[in-house]
Amino acid sequence: MQPLYELLERYAQRDPAAAILAARFVAFARANKDCLLRSCVPGHITASAFILSADDTHCLLTHHRKLQRWLQLGGHVDGEPLVQQAALREAREESGMQQFDLLSLGGQLEPLDLDVHTIPARKQDREHLHWDVRFLLRAHKGQDLVISEESNDLRWIPLVQLGDFCQEESVLRMRQTAATWLARGAVTQNPAD
Repeated sequence: MQPLYELLERYAQRDPAAAILAARFVAFARANKDCLLRSCVPGHITASAFILSADDTHCLLTHHRKLQRWLQLGGHVDGEPLVQQAALREAREESGMQQFDLLSLGGQLEPLDLDVHTIPARKQDREHLHWDVRFLLRAHKGQDLVISEESNDLRWIPLVQLGDFCQEESVLRMRQTAATWLARGAVTQNPAD
């Protein structure tokens, strides 16, 4: 759990609101030692990727089959203690692309965004929370998209038109944070950091 706590600590240094949200994540993780597993009943840590095109002008969204909404790619970490690795795995599985740069603002890896959201009850699964740790990825050029069974569709959306296409507040927030990072010189990180 230490790698997760370190990511959350770096996120907390942004501002007072980030510190409050990071503290909620830490409290949840400490109260639920199995929080990296989907079997954790109240909810679990998940990992997402806000994926930019190679020229930073578009983002990749999936039309999620279960939730029937346009969202960033991501999913369960399934016990992976390096949640950035889970975000990369989900990006590869859900996009068909294999090559990405993992971006961060400073010299150390940090999440682009944190978000807690409710997943509605479905079949045998009770309503629960996803404690989502989100990372900024840049796709390498020349890769074909492959729609996974979890998606109805995949699309590259121009960042300047994202608000016309998607009204999810957290997706729009990631676009804004990504733009700030790019303007301030986001750098490629080693995915294992």
